[in-house]
Amino acid sequence: MPLTLTWQEIALRLALSVVAGTLIGLDRGEHGRPAGLRTTLLVCLAAAVAMIQANLLLATTGKTSDSFISLDLMRLPLGILTGMGFIGAGAVLRRDGLVFGVTTAATLWFVTVIGLCFGGGQIALGLAGLVLGLIVVSGLRWVDYRMSQDQHATLSLTTDRDKPTQQEIFGTVQKAGYNIKVSSVAYINQSQQRQFEFLLKWRTSPQKLDVPPFLRELSSDPNVLTAQWKASS
Repeated sequence: MPLTLTWQEIALRLALSVVAGTLIGLDRGEHGRPAGLRTTLLVCLAAAVAMIQANLLLATTGKTSDSFISLDLMRLPLGILTGMGFIGAGAVLRRDGLVFGVTTAATLWFVTVIGLCFGGGQIALGLAGLVLGLIVVSGLRWVDYRMSQDQHATLSLTTDRDKPTQQEIFGTVQKAGYNIKVSSVAYINQSQQRQFEFLLKWRTSPQKLDVPPFLRELSSDPNVLTAQWKASS
């Protein structure tokens, strides 16, 4: 970073930070993600302003040009990255076995780094990071959606005491291409019923997480009183 900054250089750094935050924010907002245009733009700008401030403090009066390291100005951007870690952690949610917001947290952390690059004057590095970030956030979305992944779900059944047998249920589920990882059964003495719970595993893309056809087959069995399907991937 240069010891002295002109307003033209400051304007360029801020403008590039606005462009970076806007491009990534538009992609997020278009798909209804939590961290949209305003969030990513503010984060990127805040990081850039902080680095510009650190750059301006390098030439603090009373310090020689080769002793600015004693000011330990790098604590400012490091503190910003630490703070963004807390914000990113707050964006991650876990509900009913499902995890949300990991990409949102990663995006906020990424635009912070981009802002630090532009604010610190590393224009080429910031532009390279911006291009790669847009490729990852937007260009690779179709790969993420279509790639087969391990999926998990819980199947809960309430049945009569004797039928269908556990082997019959296993056969119906496994015939449809699902693996049963864990199973449990509880007997309800007063009502002469059983409660089954199966943890299922299979591979498919996130776009194909519809209720499986075999659930209708199980539900049509007169001995199956209730059937519940809960995705937990």
